[in-house]
Amino acid sequence: MPADSGTEQAQHGHPLHKVLSFVRRSGRLDARLQRAWDNYAADYLLDVNAGEGSLDVREGFVLDGDYVRSVWGNANPLIVEIGSGQGENVVAAAQANPDVNFLALEVYDPGVAHTLLLAGKNGLGNLRVAQVNAPELFKVMADGVAAEVWTFFPDPWPKKKHHKRRIVQLELAGQVRRALADGGVWRIATDIEDYALHVHEVMDGLDGWENAGGVTVSLPVEHVGKGNADMAADMPHADFTESERFAGRVLTNFEKKGLAAGRVIHDFTYRKA
Repeated sequence: MPADSGTEQAQHGHPLHKVLSFVRRSGRLDARLQRAWDNYAADYLLDVNAGEGSLDVREGFVLDGDYVRSVWGNANPLIVEIGSGQGENVVAAAQANPDVNFLALEVYDPGVAHTLLLAGKNGLGNLRVAQVNAPELFKVMADGVAAEVWTFFPDPWPKKKHHKRRIVQLELAGQVRRALADGGVWRIATDIEDYALHVHEVMDGLDGWENAGGVTVSLPVEHVGKGNADMAADMPHADFTESERFAGRVLTNFEKKGLAAGRVIHDFTYRKA
């Protein structure tokens, strides 16, 4: 999953470092995914990285309207999905909305390769993929270039000491808002109750954002970690506003597993005010 771009000064004078929302794994591609990469990367994978193996954006790159027109060949609305996983959702959305441009952001090689495979097999002309740290890309996105941003089922980082690694953070919210066109929305979904509370704490009441949901849910008002999640039911609760399930999100295998495990899906729609 893409990274939180926040930095913090380490103790004892250590240099500033990024707090990443993912752990870079060097998983090898199987033969099928390697063929997909070889066959489709030139068509779908954007060349925006600082160098081979880097997840940073190269110096001087700007994702603006001119770049969109040069890559997608039109000025259609752009939807950016942060953390596209295996590509199931973004590919289905691109198929269903040929007059919308889609950009899938994913850091893991197998996920990128599988997205390339699905896009290539379906001959999609309105989808591109970038293997970059999402907050770094949002920093170089022009004001108002995106119609919507999607972040579905981000890594929950369940341990309390790792909550700072969660992708939904104040700094990214500011960058997303700047990149959105007027009235644009950031759609978020999670099947982790504590992450839902985290989203509310970051986004509700944040200047320049409107919670556009219409569903009332009850959540514990204290955070739990991996070791004490079973205590949440006995904690004080409060009502929060969320959204109906986003009709444009397909039921992926990941979401099916969450439902099978008895987890509740939390959907959010935050509109640029």
